[in-house]
Amino acid sequence: MGSGGLSRRRFVGTLAGSAAGVTVPAATACDDAPAPADTADTATSGATTPEARPSAQSESRKPSGPRPLYLGTYTSVEGGGTGIGLATYDPVTGRITGTGTITGVADPSYLALHPDGRTLYAVNEREDGAVTAVRLADRKVLGSRDTGGAAPCHLSVHPSGRWLLSANYGAGSVAVHPIASSGALGERADLVTHSSPAPGPGQEGPHAHQFVTSPDGGHVLAVDLGTDTVYTYRLDQKAGTLTEVARAQTEPGAGPRHLTFHPGGRYAYLANEVDNTVAVCAYDAGTGRLTIGEKQSTGTGPGTSYPAQIVVTKNGRYAYLANRGDNSLARYAVEADGARLRLLDTVPVSGDFPRQLALSPEGTLLFAANQRSSTVSVFQVDEDNGELRLAGEPFASPVAVCALPL
Repeated sequence: MGSGGLSRRRFVGTLAGSAAGVTVPAATACDDAPAPADTADTATSGATTPEARPSAQSESRKPSGPRPLYLGTYTSVEGGGTGIGLATYDPVTGRITGTGTITGVADPSYLALHPDGRTLYAVNEREDGAVTAVRLADRKVLGSRDTGGAAPCHLSVHPSGRWLLSANYGAGSVAVHPIASSGALGERADLVTHSSPAPGPGQEGPHAHQFVTSPDGGHVLAVDLGTDTVYTYRLDQKAGTLTEVARAQTEPGAGPRHLTFHPGGRYAYLANEVDNTVAVCAYDAGTGRLTIGEKQSTGTGPGTSYPAQIVVTKNGRYAYLANRGDNSLARYAVEADGARLRLLDTVPVSGDFPRQLALSPEGTLLFAANQRSSTVSVFQVDEDNGELRLAGEPFASPVAVCALPL
């Protein structure tokens, strides 16, 4: 694979160095960094200032104490970070406090947590792609493993906790790594390259952008922007090998990027980066087959706004889409038990180029990682109507491309 796929992934990242006035928490060596939950009151660099009182809904849940927040970045671009950013957030107000950095992890542009909560995984989005494991108890880097392809941009942990799934954007391939009881990664168990169908309009090859497990746990699905296809595989949970069982193709040139399942498990929502659309997909748990529905608006008008990630609330009533070019978040009502999306409105993200979204575990906060402005915006989520309210000034974080609240 040439550098084309990697450079396309970075075509906006190189602009991040021009963000003015950004202040970030001081980097801290991983073995010396205090635990996020223990230092929220003493480390205050880069904290946000809430603009409004927490809602009665949030106060009624009475979450206690600061929560950990991990931040992904690029370390090899101007203005980038020096590793995985460490912070805490107030689960009621959304206030973020920086606490340091886990160093020794190169270009950790996407993060995922093991189901047992003890190990954090990061892609190393480089020409010679890799994935890295970090033990959270002492923030020790447990080592890295080759993904077999360039520019890995997404990873997830299988619900069994035994396998790490990663997507190589540059090479258009997906990889599986075994996870030891310690959380460390073993040598790659399988690697599949998307050799067909042919690349879509304007694409020079396959570009795997996401690799996730279906809610029923029976299949793993890979979203490929380059081939306009979502591939469904069956994962052998003893050997870690993949067998393709189905394909779903979008319209040519749609450029599918990110798939999110409705909590009910029968439907999923697909964000198409290139043609600026979203689509509702029906999912058959028995066969693994995904059926892609009609394209819908992202709320940004004509042209493309590079829609990125879509997330769904735990109660399955609302969905939110990051529109990078428009610097907005689209809010959808989820209707008919997940079978229908209805666009309600868009709100400014209060940042530049929202690359990734994440909901807090309670679903009361929404985090948006804004790549070009090197900030993380936090919104309070109204459970009754899904409305978003900005929770203070965005938090400064170098080339913020991923926010993982725990």
